[in-house]
Amino acid sequence: MLAIQATQAGGPEVLEAVDLPVPSPAAGQILVRHQAVGLNFIDTYHRSGLYPMKMPTVLGLEAAGVVEALGAGVSRFAIGDRVAYNGTLGAYSQAAVVPADRAVKVPDAVSLQIAAAVLLKGMTAEFLVRRCFHVKQGDAVLIHAAAGGVGQILLQWCKVLGATVIATVGSEPKAAIARELGADHVILYGHEDVASRVAEITGGTGVAVVYDGVGKDTFEASLKSLARRGVLATFGNASGPVAPFSPLELSGKSLYVTRPRLFDYIVTTKELDESAEALFAVLASGAVKIDIGQTFPLAEARAAHEALEGRRTTGATLLIP
Repeated sequence: MLAIQATQAGGPEVLEAVDLPVPSPAAGQILVRHQAVGLNFIDTYHRSGLYPMKMPTVLGLEAAGVVEALGAGVSRFAIGDRVAYNGTLGAYSQAAVVPADRAVKVPDAVSLQIAAAVLLKGMTAEFLVRRCFHVKQGDAVLIHAAAGGVGQILLQWCKVLGATVIATVGSEPKAAIARELGADHVILYGHEDVASRVAEITGGTGVAVVYDGVGKDTFEASLKSLARRGVLATFGNASGPVAPFSPLELSGKSLYVTRPRLFDYIVTTKELDESAEALFAVLASGAVKIDIGQTFPLAEARAAHEALEGRRTTGATLLIP
């Protein structure tokens, strides 16, 4: 079967197409024949060595498809079930074995392409708005990179919860996307000072929470944009990791900073199922819509990485086996 592996840590050029045997599920595992594979920024962190791992390795943490075989002891699924998973390496392939307790059933109301495009990003949005910080009616929130994959879901979900959303984007076309999705205010990087605009919009109060998947380039503005006792959830490193800082920088307004990871919020199968159910519910209701901005054949994973890191993508990106 076709698979894409990183031969060593580095740029997109280290990605190679290889032919591997179709694996057989061991006890407690299922074999999933992929119909779509999700592309996520964490894949670039694995490839680059920012998150070190043993090489060579098949990248990818998220895919959706059909159960093709069951390992011993699996009762959670049946052959032919529509499933999706995240958190198990090896998704950049035509098929993969995954632990049965780390996959979820995809309801009929959600397509497998949407499931592959949204599971990791959507569960990230779910824990950010419901558990990391509980967004409620009337909260002002700042969402960086609001036209990106996670950003679009965060924006819509925060509006569902009754928040006032301030969105930051990098271009006018992306600003149009944010406005179409319901952003109350849109700030363009490079054209406006983010913290100053947030202060103007909020009457000097600041926002209750900042959702920052950009990292290094936005960290300072994120802190300055917070209200007293506000929360900065810095959950990504699109521009690079945040530099070390002194906790004294938080003391002016008693601020909170957290660097959350999805996988600490879906540790148990129960947490995984509850997160997926909440996500699929907002998708099925139409309250949150998913934009699959672009697709690439699996064999062109290198080009997909180049587009993602070059900020030439909008919404979600899929690799199609």
